[in-house]
Amino acid sequence: MPPTPPPAGSVRPDAATVNAAIRAFLRARRGRALSAAERVVYEELRAEWVAAARRDRYGTAA
Repeated sequence: MPPTPPPAGSVRPDAATVNAAIRAFLRARRGRALSAAERVVYEELRAEWVAAARRDRYGTAA
């Protein structure tokens, strides 16, 4: 099953973990455009990665 964002309120440990989830998500869809629903999941993963990268860098959930 492709990775999806965790339930609201939960947080993946770091940006590298979220990055791996993004890569797996996109790899599973290689060679075709994302559907509207898949685009939403991708954008949620991307936002999660940004937040995790900030936590990794600054130690806060900016």
